[in-house]
Amino acid sequence: MAGGGLKGRVAAQNRKARHNYFIEDTVEAGIELTGSEVKSLRAGRANIGDSFAEERGGEMFLVNAHISPYAAANRFGHEPLRPRRLLLHKREIGRLLGKVQREGYTLVPLSVYFNDRGRAKVELALGRGRKNYDKRERDRERDWQRDKARVMRAKG
Repeated sequence: MAGGGLKGRVAAQNRKARHNYFIEDTVEAGIELTGSEVKSLRAGRANIGDSFAEERGGEMFLVNAHISPYAAANRFGHEPLRPRRLLLHKREIGRLLGKVQREGYTLVPLSVYFNDRGRAKVELALGRGRKNYDKRERDRERDWQRDKARVMRAKG
């Protein structure tokens, strides 16, 4: 899904990810959820701001993703911060792990959304951490572009 647009309805977004990381590549992964987690996601009650993906026993897991308990699920609810298994092919897991281990990338989720078929998906990105001076430089460049556009509009 490298560079493609999201389809369907976005349930949660990690807005800080593009600010904190240089995004190299993206991949779409399925996510294993319980019924009450799906209901809560559809209501938009999730936060993936501090989450990341890691490998455990040959499988990938989404760690620190907070999906609020669904109120109507009563005693059959779910734990909000439990690690959730990501559904990827072995070859994809191997490729991503190679980059993470050898080249120092981090796997960060950019968004959780529902595709056209109603399945919950996670857009994972291979990111390299930005330093503070990179962030300042980027903000400075964005401000300059905004000011330049404002001046050009004013001149006609």
